[in-house]
Amino acid sequence: MSGDHQTLAVVLFSVFVAVTLVITTWASRKRHGTAEEFYAGGRLFTPMENGFAIAGDYMSAASFLGIAGLIALYGYDGLLYSVGFLVAWLVVLFLVAELVRNCGRFTLADVVAARMKERPVRIAAGTSSVTVSVLYLVAQMVGAGSLVALLLGGTSGAARNWTVVGVGALMVVYVSLGGMRATTWIQIVKAVLLMGGAIALTVLVLVRFHGDFNQLLSTAAERSGHGERFLGPGLKYGGSWTARFDFISLGLALVLGTAGLPHILSRFYTVPTARAARCSVVWSIGLIGGFYLMTVVLGFGAAAIVGSAEVRRSNPAGNTAVSLLSLDLGGGADSTGGTILFAIVAAVAFATILAVVAGITLASSASVAHDLCASLRSRRKPVKPRSEVAVARVAAVGIGAVAIALGLLARDLNVAFLVGLAFAVAASANLPVLLYSLFWRGFTTRGAVWSVYGGLVPALVLVVLSPVVSGSPASIFPGVDFQLFPLRNPGLVSIPLGFLAGWIGTVTSKESPDEAKHAETEVRSLTGAGAV
Repeated sequence: MSGDHQTLAVVLFSVFVAVTLVITTWASRKRHGTAEEFYAGGRLFTPMENGFAIAGDYMSAASFLGIAGLIALYGYDGLLYSVGFLVAWLVVLFLVAELVRNCGRFTLADVVAARMKERPVRIAAGTSSVTVSVLYLVAQMVGAGSLVALLLGGTSGAARNWTVVGVGALMVVYVSLGGMRATTWIQIVKAVLLMGGAIALTVLVLVRFHGDFNQLLSTAAERSGHGERFLGPGLKYGGSWTARFDFISLGLALVLGTAGLPHILSRFYTVPTARAARCSVVWSIGLIGGFYLMTVVLGFGAAAIVGSAEVRRSNPAGNTAVSLLSLDLGGGADSTGGTILFAIVAAVAFATILAVVAGITLASSASVAHDLCASLRSRRKPVKPRSEVAVARVAAVGIGAVAIALGLLARDLNVAFLVGLAFAVAASANLPVLLYSLFWRGFTTRGAVWSVYGGLVPALVLVVLSPVVSGSPASIFPGVDFQLFPLRNPGLVSIPLGFLAGWIGTVTSKESPDEAKHAETEVRSLTGAGAV
């Protein structure tokens, strides 16, 4: 873009950041002295509000930037992400939402520790939650870097690096000052803007092809450089056996991982009842389902209008496909219409990133303060609510710093792929212990601890030993090779290991399950009696 148009884009983009800071300032005036207010917003949100917030929390940079980019580069194979992310909500709706709301207060560890020895279970679940949250944050940082670097007129490493640092600083401000109340309203605003932006772009793409979806697909295949193969399976996940197993592994991670994401589970505590939590999920499924249908049009639209080669030239991972599409739909890079549409899309995408990182940071800082620190100090004296909130605010700063550092390392990877890794770890470490705790009467403390670490450690080790980190030109460290595990996603191996470790830990435990506690948890989870 020319200088004047770039200035206009930056000004329009900056307006949204200012609006989110105003929301945070407004929310910070509310009382945040209690843990319930800081972590759960006082449990005062309606199902519709929470449904919009869940959608805003879930539809991340991976959805808006990454999935469209993968479809633009790989066609049919990129659809796996859209399908997996959406189908995952059926697991959340039928197995998790209502039961978690009835059994917990703020975090995943509350549910598991209800019938176990609290200290070891909280430390294990808290460690896992923070790990998953940091991995998810890295994906958002990478998406922000690609987006704002393009907004500033290039894809230079310096622009990306400073963007990652800036996003990290903003997310710390949102969480530290505003807590759950500010985070929720930012997510609601973001969901509305994201749906509006996606609808506008989808309509413009379809208008360009006169509503003929077949013409859109044929043009996308023609401009992809792959011909008809672009519209069939196997372009990315076909051929070798490793690619095929990667396909299965990724599918398992996406479908099962949502139910283990800490920032999604924490949203169920912001409503007053379990019925409201279930209604929230129904609202979110409607919004998320409509959005993912539109990402299909946007991905193929980017391939047809911009061209797969141009998308890859701008960003090898495809993270700028939607941004380039908006420029073209508005009239071109040097047109006022293109500049305005691009700035709006950039603001919406950045809103997506800010809302998601705020939710993730809040959930992870809650795990540090409510689970890890409280457990480590409980033998001396219990932690006061105000002290716990102060620890959570400090933890937000530390988590932000770690996410910034990892985001700088992984800046050349696709954001949807990075989110797939976070989903794999969540499905391996958090989901087994959650399901066992809710549905297995004989589950023990050892089983819970083994289940968490038995999924978490293999997942992380396999990622480190995979082509993601070393052994190929697209790796984080392309100059070295310590690759031992051939798959890029560990879910196919680590998810069964998490369930297996929990079973082995339980059957080898000498601890007798507390029947009274299990009965109490079962009644509470199914009826809501005694829920906070």
